[in-house]
Amino acid sequence: MSKKAIVAGHVCIDITPVFPDINRNAKDLGEILKPGKLVNVLAPDIHTGGSVANTGLGMKKLGAQVKLIGKIGTDSFGEMIRGVFSEYDADEDLIVNPDETTSYTFVIAPPGIDRAFLHCPGANDSFDGTEISDETLNDVALFHFGYPTLMRKMFIEDGKYLINMYKRMCEKDIATSLDLAAVDLQSESGKANWEKILASVLPYVDFFVPSFEELCLMLDRERYEKLLKRAGNSDMTNFLDVDEDIIPLAKKCLALGAKAVLLKCGAPGLFLMTSYKMANVGKKLELDSKNTTFADSNVATKFLTCYQEQGLAM
Repeated sequence: MSKKAIVAGHVCIDITPVFPDINRNAKDLGEILKPGKLVNVLAPDIHTGGSVANTGLGMKKLGAQVKLIGKIGTDSFGEMIRGVFSEYDADEDLIVNPDETTSYTFVIAPPGIDRAFLHCPGANDSFDGTEISDETLNDVALFHFGYPTLMRKMFIEDGKYLINMYKRMCEKDIATSLDLAAVDLQSESGKANWEKILASVLPYVDFFVPSFEELCLMLDRERYEKLLKRAGNSDMTNFLDVDEDIIPLAKKCLALGAKAVLLKCGAPGLFLMTSYKMANVGKKLELDSKNTTFADSNVATKFLTCYQEQGLAM
């Protein structure tokens, strides 16, 4: 029997109004969205979003045996999520609470202008990991969780619920994976002590897969500010130096306890660094770390450089 996985965490509906080309001359969002102004848009792009949908359904499409666990309400958005998931026989493990709102995001993205988001966390905010039963975990080899930065219970009290959830997975010999999302510095999540939270949870994380920007903001704010200034109006990932920027951040994650860190670095590619602790990955995954290509961190550090030299975007 093939190994089974769980993808849990943030789930929502993304609604993106499509702006006509007439708005291409606008320099900023304020030229389009003015008080009292009616803006004509085209048919919206409406789809499921969040880690559970993006990662979980992706794994489903690739043929993996995966359970999708996220929290929704009984409102229209909740029914939309259940409908999409049911197409892939993946709606059975959704947690439905009639007293909560399903999370949704309005993505305001006129052509050529930085996007803005209107986000309602909804039922995601009350998810604390205890919703996942022991019975659900019985035949699971890999547990992936996404976007604790957007889920209130996961970052309050210095990440107590997040840490407890990952401890529980490790106690059951389940391999673990963790993904993040961008933090709004003005929000409650932005005021959380993420360095402390990560220092407490990463010892229980086998595969840590954040983007460079969000992780740098959490663990090295001074470097993040310098890179923002260097990039100006451009994407900071276009200005990253492997030795000065990327490797130190990856090494810090390993020092905090992660067994492998995969940094998403935008157009330049991906950066993978692993630790000798890979041999201790969850037993149920049965990973042969000795024969894994990137078990040696000295090899792993060449991964992004290789793609840069070949001019490939990942």
